[in-house]
Amino acid sequence: MLRVAVIGSGPSGVYAAQDLVQQSRVPDVRVHVLDRLPCPYGLVRYGVAPDHEKIKSLQNNLRAVLEHERVDFIGNVEVGRHGLGPERLLELYHAVVYCVGAARDRRLGIPGEDLPGSRSATDFVSWYSAHPDSAGNGFALGARSAVVIGVGNVAVDVARILARGADELRPTDVPQTALGALSLSQVREVHMVGRRGPSQAKFTTKELRELGSLPAAQVLVDPADLSLDPAYADPSASAVSALPAVNRRNLEVVRGWAAQPPQSRGRRIHLRFFLRPVELLERSGRVAGVRFERTAPDGEGGVRGTGSYEEVEAQLVLRAVGYRGVPLPGLPFDEGHGTVPHAAGRVLRDGEPSPGEYVAGWIKRGPTGVIGTNRPCAKETVASLLDDAATLALRPVAADPLAEMRESGHRPVQWPGWLAIETAESALGLTLGRRTVKIPDWPGLLSAAGD
Repeated sequence: MLRVAVIGSGPSGVYAAQDLVQQSRVPDVRVHVLDRLPCPYGLVRYGVAPDHEKIKSLQNNLRAVLEHERVDFIGNVEVGRHGLGPERLLELYHAVVYCVGAARDRRLGIPGEDLPGSRSATDFVSWYSAHPDSAGNGFALGARSAVVIGVGNVAVDVARILARGADELRPTDVPQTALGALSLSQVREVHMVGRRGPSQAKFTTKELRELGSLPAAQVLVDPADLSLDPAYADPSASAVSALPAVNRRNLEVVRGWAAQPPQSRGRRIHLRFFLRPVELLERSGRVAGVRFERTAPDGEGGVRGTGSYEEVEAQLVLRAVGYRGVPLPGLPFDEGHGTVPHAAGRVLRDGEPSPGEYVAGWIKRGPTGVIGTNRPCAKETVASLLDDAATLALRPVAADPLAEMRESGHRPVQWPGWLAIETAESALGLTLGRRTVKIPDWPGLLSAAGD
């Protein structure tokens, strides 16, 4: 029997577990999927917007893997606490696959970034997704104007939630506290701003188009704001044909919005390009706006500053400029890339593969790609592990890793505990006259999970 621990129950971790138990090269593999949270699914539960129910339904596919007879979910177990570091894990398991993601948001590095009213999009997403770490750290949404810095899918999600009415979100699993705050929101102007042009933006077309389908909001694009983008200025130019298909589709969507006349709707989403934030402005000790420098293409795929500046009023600023991996004590870490050094998924220590240690997902390749990108990433790592399996299986390991964890002070939540949380969230929704509503705090989750 080959015992494997997968650290992280998001898509990359679950796909790794799936590949391990469905392959035929090593017939008897047992997998423990460990997670710091008492709930599985990672960013599918705590990163996908509540109004994206089709994407959230991916949980059903992940559930099928976690219910496999040779897979056990073990939540509420944090690697690095109570002596459960990489060295100890290798005493409990023949192999360990780290799928811990990229938990830290990137900063802007500009004056005023730490003013009240300036937050990360990660904080906002965690709040409306009921992540237990965000309990007590919510958003009042008294601002009339909000700026979202970034033009990726996270920025689009954040802008869309700010522009949605609470009644539109009531049928989702958004926590009751967030729904209440959104129902009282004073936000009427949302500015989503990127330092480069629409042909280089990172959002997917489906996400982008959703902004234009909001019943109570209109997307506004100033054609003059786009004139610097060569691919936008001349639709027949070779610069357009050289773009990936998704970027060409994005340009078509933006072009259509730029041609629309203004409409009378309650909220407006201003899609801005070629603006780089240089300072957050302050008034009465809080954020009052953002000072941007106009940029222009530098001819090499980047942008340069033009020395021309513009200020946008805002009482709420959310940065959505990417994520970064966090070092895990005991594992090597590449500070420059925010990843664990590896070769085909094998963790490298001092340039050499470390027997029994592997990585998959964002901590392996960086925060790139969509959920499906984790499939080939996990497959490569599992292939490396299986190539090493004969040697790994020779090493003695603990007979009962779960008992060892309990003796060390951990309080694992297993699959029945997670099912109890699901039941409690359904009951909570019923009492509120809604469908399932997420429990947003640690005590509530652990109480629902039971003993």
